[in-house]
Amino acid sequence: MKLLYPTSLVLDIQNLKGFSVTLHPYDVKIPIPEELIDAEIMVTWTNTPENLKDAAKRMKNLRWIQSLAAGPNDVLAGGFDPHKTTITTGSGLHDIPVAEHTLGLLLTAARRFDQMRDYQLQNKWPGHLGGSFPRNDFTTLRDARVLIWGFGNIAKTLAPYLIALGSQVRGVARQPGVRNGIEVYGEDKLAELLPQTDALVMILPGSETTRDALNAERLKLLPKHAWVVNVGRGLSVDEDALVDALEKGEIGGAALDVFKTEPLPESSRLWKAPNMIISPHAAGGRPLGCTDLIAENLRRFLAEQPLKNTISN
Repeated sequence: MKLLYPTSLVLDIQNLKGFSVTLHPYDVKIPIPEELIDAEIMVTWTNTPENLKDAAKRMKNLRWIQSLAAGPNDVLAGGFDPHKTTITTGSGLHDIPVAEHTLGLLLTAARRFDQMRDYQLQNKWPGHLGGSFPRNDFTTLRDARVLIWGFGNIAKTLAPYLIALGSQVRGVARQPGVRNGIEVYGEDKLAELLPQTDALVMILPGSETTRDALNAERLKLLPKHAWVVNVGRGLSVDEDALVDALEKGEIGGAALDVFKTEPLPESSRLWKAPNMIISPHAAGGRPLGCTDLIAENLRRFLAEQPLKNTISN
């Protein structure tokens, strides 16, 4: 039985030895070599769409795909059918890196480190970025009202960081309730919550149900000083509506790590939008504990036991 693993990240291959499989590295940017087409297991990470589409057509023996991404979007878009091939995700591997990245974006938005860097490159002293700030501006995480839309594992990791800095954290999800001590509201409460928000953190998955979830109507509900941070999926933000809101001064700013088209085209209006911070889909680029997850699921697979993070059919 062959297991293909990607060369797009460093795995602790020693932890995968000892199982009754042979291990084969492969390049995620080119078609799978003919001698590896008969593999039954494939681990994916940052595979190109062309690589996945080619693999879906040619790899007829494939029984299980272990994606190291938080969600299965790229694998499903490649044409793999979860009814025929078991697909498991890297859910949980990105919680800490994405939470840290989000915290960094929030601190940059509040303290305007991006502007300080811009002035530094011009050999200029940005005195106006020091001293006192208007009380109604988003300038600190202390007492800031942070709303996390998409309250899953990443949000549960991020919330304690924010609380430690004095933020008031609330969540929004499909199902309301209390999660890890945080009050989580249903999406039907967004009209009430958005006007009471200093920073909106979006960690929504990418699907047709979340397309343009943050639209012009909802952007208008935010206070003029509020910032939007998106580390979920670019699909969930109406990018033109966001730029319009920034250009009109209807919100304070935006920090985006994900976009509808990646890499972000040079022609995108987002590049020149005022108070915009662009991060190149870098939040979750370090899947922590991925070898352990592969090894655990490999053990389960060979023992014909249920796998962790299996997506539903």
